[in-house]
Amino acid sequence: MAASFLRWLLYVLASTFQRPLAFLRRGWPPPHVAMDEVTINVQFSTNLAISVTVKRDCTVKAMKERLASQLDVPVQELRVIFAGKELRDDAYFKDCNIEEYTTVHAVRSAACATPGAEPVVSAEMCCAPLGGSLAKAQLTEEERLASTAEVDKTLFFVYCKSPCGRVEPGKLRVRCATCGQGCFLLDREPSCWPDVLERGRLGGRCEQEGCGGRLADFFFKCASSNRLEGHDQRGSTVLPLVRCNFLGVPCLSCTDVSRIVLVFPCTSSHVICLECFGTYCRSRLDERGFVQHPQLGSTLPCPVGCDDSFIQETHHFCLLGPEQYQRYQRFAAEEFVLQAGGVLCPQPGCGQGILVDLGCTRVTCEAATQGCGFVFCRLCLQGHHLGPCIRDEEDEASAALGSVWAYPVDEAQARGSRWDEASRLTVRSTTKPCPMCRTPTERDGGCMHMICSRSQCGFQWCWLCQTEWSRNCMGAHWFG
Repeated sequence: MAASFLRWLLYVLASTFQRPLAFLRRGWPPPHVAMDEVTINVQFSTNLAISVTVKRDCTVKAMKERLASQLDVPVQELRVIFAGKELRDDAYFKDCNIEEYTTVHAVRSAACATPGAEPVVSAEMCCAPLGGSLAKAQLTEEERLASTAEVDKTLFFVYCKSPCGRVEPGKLRVRCATCGQGCFLLDREPSCWPDVLERGRLGGRCEQEGCGGRLADFFFKCASSNRLEGHDQRGSTVLPLVRCNFLGVPCLSCTDVSRIVLVFPCTSSHVICLECFGTYCRSRLDERGFVQHPQLGSTLPCPVGCDDSFIQETHHFCLLGPEQYQRYQRFAAEEFVLQAGGVLCPQPGCGQGILVDLGCTRVTCEAATQGCGFVFCRLCLQGHHLGPCIRDEEDEASAALGSVWAYPVDEAQARGSRWDEASRLTVRSTTKPCPMCRTPTERDGGCMHMICSRSQCGFQWCWLCQTEWSRNCMGAHWFG
C-alpha cells in the first residue's frame, strides 16, 4: 500500500513541476557532463520524463536498475524502446547511436517478468566488426569501390529551419501514429521512401499503456542539433532528392564534385550541386519561370529538359534560404491566381491577386479587401482607359527575352552527371559478400539491413557499410 502511494505521489509531483522546471532550466547553462557520460531523457508517459546521466560504457540493464530503484518498479518489468526497436539488456549505450539529450521510451510490461526472457522484438547492437580487417583485405577492387568504406554514409538529409538554418544530416525515427509516443515496435523495417513518407504504411505495436495503436509514423530529426536540450526537432523537413555524393558524380553545371548533391527525379538522374541548384532556382524565380503543375503546385523540372522530371517535394526550395523561399511562396500564390483567370494589381508595392469575370476589362483593386484602390485595364495593366490599349515596346522586348531564356547546361556535361550511370559503373551487381563468412548475399529490396543466407552464420550486417548492423545504420541509412 505504501509503495503504491509513493508511486502515485511521485507521478503527481513530476506532472506538476516537470514543465516549469524544464522552462527555468533552459535559462541556465547545462550542467557539466564528462566526455565519457551522456544525458538521456527517459520518457515514461506524456507527463512523466526523467533525465538520467550514465556512462557511455554503461549497459541498458544498469540504467533500468537505477530507474527501477527510483520508481519502485520491478526491473524485470521495464522495457526500453528506441527508434522502433527494444534495447537489449546487454547493450552498451556507446553502441546504440544515442547522443546527448536523446529521448528513449520506457514502458512497464508484465510480459517481461520472466527472468532471463529475451525481448519480443530485438536488434543487434553496433560493435567493432569481428574480423573486419580480414574481410576488407579479401575484398576485390570492385567490391572495395562499391563499399566506399571511408566516405560519409548519411543517406537522409533535412532542412533544419532552427537553429541551424541549413541542410544537415538527418536521423530517421518512428513513433505511434495514434498517441505520438516513441514506444512503438515495428512489424518490419522500412525499405523505400513511401514506407516513411506515407503515414500508416507500416504497422507494429504501441507499448504505451492504454493506446494499442497499430500504425507507425516516421519522422526525421536534425542530427547536428540533437545535442541541444529542449529543442523540438520533429519539425525538420526531409529532402528525399538530396544525397551524399559517395559516387563522386560531377555537377551538371559547374562540373565540381561536391560532397552533397541533389539528384533530379528524371530517368537519367542528373546531378547538381546545392550551390548551382540555388542559382538555377533563383534564375527561374527572377524570370518567373516556375511551372504551375496541377498536382505539385509551383515547381521546376530538371534543367536539362528531361520529361517527367518535376520536383515533387517543394520543400526542396527551402535551399533558397528564408527570404527567397518566402518570395517563391508569394510568386506561387500569384501564379495560382493567374492560372485561375485572375490578375495581379500592377501598382508598385501592391501586387494584390484579384479574380474577375472573364469579359471584364476594368479592374478595381478594392481597398475594402486590403487592396490599394487602383483602377486598371485588365489587358495592358495600365491605368483604366476608354480607347484601345497602347503596348509598351520595352515591356514586349522584356517579355520576349523571358520567354526564350533557359538555364544553360552543356550536353556533354549533362551526360557525365548521371547518378544512375555512376551507379552502374560502381556497383555492377546486387550481390555482396557477407563480412563475416564471405558467403554471397543478394539484396532484393531497398532495406540496408542484411542477414547472411548461410544458416551456420546468420550475421546481420549493413549493405552500405559492410560492417555489423547498428542503430547508427538505422538512423542514417535504414533504406536507400
